[in-house]
Amino acid sequence: MRVLLRILIATTMIGAGAVAAGDMPAPVTDADYLELDPDQIRLGHLLFYDPILSGNRNISCATCHHPKFATADGVALSLGEGGVGLGLERRATAENTPEQRIPRNAPALFNLGAHEFTVMFHDGRIEVDPSKPGGLRTPMGAEMTQGFANLLSAQTMFPVLSADEMAGHYSENDVSQAVRQGRITGKGGAWDLLSRRVAETPGYAPLIKAAFPGSEELTFTDISDAIAAFVAFEWRSDSSLFDAYLRGQKVLPAEAEFGRQLFYGEAGCSSCHAGAFQTDHGFHAMGVPQFGPGKAARFESHARDLGRMRVTGREADAYAFRTPSMRNVTKTGPYGHTGSHADLAAFIADHSDPKAALDRFDPAQVVLPELPGLDDWRHFQDPAEQAALRASIGTVPRALSAADIMALVAFLEALEDPEAIAGRLGIPEVVPSGLDVDR
Repeated sequence: MRVLLRILIATTMIGAGAVAAGDMPAPVTDADYLELDPDQIRLGHLLFYDPILSGNRNISCATCHHPKFATADGVALSLGEGGVGLGLERRATAENTPEQRIPRNAPALFNLGAHEFTVMFHDGRIEVDPSKPGGLRTPMGAEMTQGFANLLSAQTMFPVLSADEMAGHYSENDVSQAVRQGRITGKGGAWDLLSRRVAETPGYAPLIKAAFPGSEELTFTDISDAIAAFVAFEWRSDSSLFDAYLRGQKVLPAEAEFGRQLFYGEAGCSSCHAGAFQTDHGFHAMGVPQFGPGKAARFESHARDLGRMRVTGREADAYAFRTPSMRNVTKTGPYGHTGSHADLAAFIADHSDPKAALDRFDPAQVVLPELPGLDDWRHFQDPAEQAALRASIGTVPRALSAADIMALVAFLEALEDPEAIAGRLGIPEVVPSGLDVDR
């Protein structure tokens, strides 16, 4: 009866044209996004799918950010370098086995070309900072922040230099050797090696000339600028039903309208999931279960992932992670920075009372590709670590009924944008290197 009454109230408000339950974000416009060069988009399209940018020429950006999985990869923690296949079907091979899983869930790529995205990665280790060289703050040296067109471009430096993601492990190839020796910039550095690979591939020459007509030689920042332009174009997402609602063009179905009122009202979702893309770009400790290798340094034996604290050094930031955007969230599971939940409704239920959720969390629900010989649950099974994670949670529990959660999911479905999910240019049939394209 309570559910029916609330949906009837929502239906009445739709008929009256009311917009209730908290402040709604303004409709998204072209002015909210970066201006893009079509020739750079075309070049970036092929580079994104081309394994040529990996040390062993066996993995591309698209392997872990694939349209098949709405720009993520459908698993809790990815298998990067050394794996074959996509998603849950990705597996290790006898010839080149991954040393560990990627420590954090592969994030979706929607709307990263919007101006408001001034901090990236789950821990925010790269962000816009006008006071720093190149206008960026990163854990890298100052010389590694120069020349990037924007933050989205600069974030591409991380996967190509990561042994577990794209570079490969020491002695496997020239790029991984350069990374291990600390030779990143300059002649013979990892970026130079990758740039020369692309520049010396005949099929790229006309695309490079069109995209960067004034450049004497291709640089890594040119490559990253092109990939950024492609990502910003391909997965701009502002054509959902909710966008049409904000523009006054359509109304939401009754259950989605009830969910919208909850989201921007008593459920409190918008206190963190605010703004045009449903994120405050802030960092919050929400008690998401910890497992996998953790984001620890190589010399550290524990599997903790302290999140934002690893960037700021502040104990108050322990286990805090960046608020993700909710655009197309219904398609981008698993959820949480470890991908702890495969089901969105279950994640919302646990998110509403994270301390209680830790007590009932079932590891069997976690979607992990096979990688034998790993102890994925060290952190989860350590009482001291569990106590520290629990102590970091500062949110007040919210009482949500099953009907409330269903309504919130219905609202989140109104954020789906089919054109953006599919991608505008799609997966290329071939790439100039001739290497296999992940499909």
